[in-house]
Amino acid sequence: QVQLVESGGGLVQPGGSLRLSCAASGSIFAINNMGWYRQAPGKQRELVAIISSGGSTNYADSVKGRFTISRDNAKNTVYLQMSSLKFEDTAVYYCNAYVISDRDANTYWGQGTQVTVSS
Repeated sequence: QVQLVESGGGLVQPGGSLRLSCAASGSIFAINNMGWYRQAPGKQRELVAIISSGGSTNYADSVKGRFTISRDNAKNTVYLQMSSLKFEDTAVYYCNAYVISDRDANTYWGQGTQVTVSS
């Protein structure tokens, strides 16, 4: 079984920064894309950023220039560095990974971590 465990959420003032981490563990042979999604109250879950195994990245327009996604393949970990945070960044952030194990290939989700931007 594969698990994704997120950390790093919290309360931050507008303009502040936070760094989220998500570590994958279990029977992992390889991980393809890893990403971060978020869901604000009353809204659908949306893609924030995604990174391929080779390091190619893609961002939602709303976070370009403010957020940076990165990964450490040796640690099976993906990060999201968030800067210049805005009220509208408040949401539960979920990490996501397409994992190839010795049995199959599946998409896994973390449990979510709350990010609240408030003064």
